[in-house]
Amino acid sequence: MPQYILALDQGTTSSRSILFDAAGRPVATAQREFTQSFPRSGWVEHDAEEIWATQAATITEALARARVTAADVAAIGITNQRETTVLWDRGTGRPVAPAIVWQDRRTADFCRQLQGEGLEAEVTRRTGLLLDPYFSGTKLAWLLDNVPAARERAARGELAFGTIDSWLVWKLTHGARHVTDVSNASRTLLLNLATAQWDDFMLERLRIPRQVLPEVVSSSMTPADAPVATLGATQVRVAGIAGDQQAALFGQACFEPGMAKNTYGTGCFLLMNTGTEPLASANRLLTTIAWRTHDLCYALEGAVFVGGAVVQWLRDGLGIIAQSADVEALAASVPDTGGVYLVPAFTGLGSPHWDAYARGTMVGISRGTTRGHIARAALEAIAFQSAEVLQAMQRDAGHPLVELRVDGGAARNDLLLQFQSDLLGVPVVRPQVTETTALGAAYLAGLGVGFWSSPAAVAANWQVERRFEPLMSRDEAATRLRRWSRAVERSRGWDDER
Repeated sequence: MPQYILALDQGTTSSRSILFDAAGRPVATAQREFTQSFPRSGWVEHDAEEIWATQAATITEALARARVTAADVAAIGITNQRETTVLWDRGTGRPVAPAIVWQDRRTADFCRQLQGEGLEAEVTRRTGLLLDPYFSGTKLAWLLDNVPAARERAARGELAFGTIDSWLVWKLTHGARHVTDVSNASRTLLLNLATAQWDDFMLERLRIPRQVLPEVVSSSMTPADAPVATLGATQVRVAGIAGDQQAALFGQACFEPGMAKNTYGTGCFLLMNTGTEPLASANRLLTTIAWRTHDLCYALEGAVFVGGAVVQWLRDGLGIIAQSADVEALAASVPDTGGVYLVPAFTGLGSPHWDAYARGTMVGISRGTTRGHIARAALEAIAFQSAEVLQAMQRDAGHPLVELRVDGGAARNDLLLQFQSDLLGVPVVRPQVTETTALGAAYLAGLGVGFWSSPAAVAANWQVERRFEPLMSRDEAATRLRRWSRAVERSRGWDDER
């Protein structure tokens, strides 16, 4: 009998494959980074072929490290950077342009035009989202307008659009299946939140031909519905698909309304389970589909565009650390930031500001400012942005959060998590398995094929590794947050030439 679930975790800076056993423990992991391209200010692109090549290589590596074959894999789960947009030729299977990454802001003016037409309220009512270049729909519209003959070819059914999950399934099945799950589809600006089907109004307004769109499927699929991937000579079902943040919510076993998690990845994404009914936000958060197993489950979400990426900037842009793991020791070399506040709005601000024209700002610099102060300010910026989102989320939900479950690469940073707990005034809980994004995809796939019997069996696997309790006074936290807000205001609208 197959003993493992293979999770493909395709992220913004790297592709990973992780084998999980029945206890939800990672058995073998392989990871490869790929190229980040920044052709213009506010533009971010990936090579979808390179993404596939790195993902395929990690599958082979993970199986080899575990000394197993594809025959030992019960199912594949896919989780992915969500709004990143790929457009490819159905005949050749090759992209017709670079993939436009979720961080990309090139459609800011188009979004502003739609806002000027008074469409945002209707868009939010239908999709749960805001008119922001973050989402896939305006990226797809840009590609159809700017790739020669793309719109005509799409209307003839010659081109296929997909977020990264769709692209990976296409490649794994050699073009046999063109699908996306409801969680990824709900991030496109094209899906009706209530029906979980493509929305005719949005397709018409963005001029998206229906022929280019994938089939929308459940996040957890039975063998009868699951696409068949070919790994060498072995066929394995792709039984689970979810966008990275929804997968992390599932992997954290946040199955009850009111439970919430924050993923500290390239960006930071805080999701709260709101149950089987969508909850509209009054604080510019997003209403999204969390997953569909038997029923639709919804969530509120706040998005921070630059989280762990600010540490990569310290490493690659400023060169003040040699590797990302060095940031904690450097930040801990000083007792505080010395009054420095760093707002990493490199590609604009997400929730709750939604300012596509904001840009990175550092204030409070003095002659005594050192590398340590900048490193500490960078870590604190991750926590400040997350705290802003959580404050808005609690106002929408109408009740305080009891605890925050955390995951992602930066969740290994104790200094960051302690400061996060101090700002929020609630415990921050790190599980024993922090790879909860990949784990969530594995759980969805495993539930689909009966590898796990029920969500309760999944929840039984979740265990605490460390619990961070707040130490800072609430007055001190409020003062810090007020100063942070002043710094944010100085970053806003900087790239707006109006």
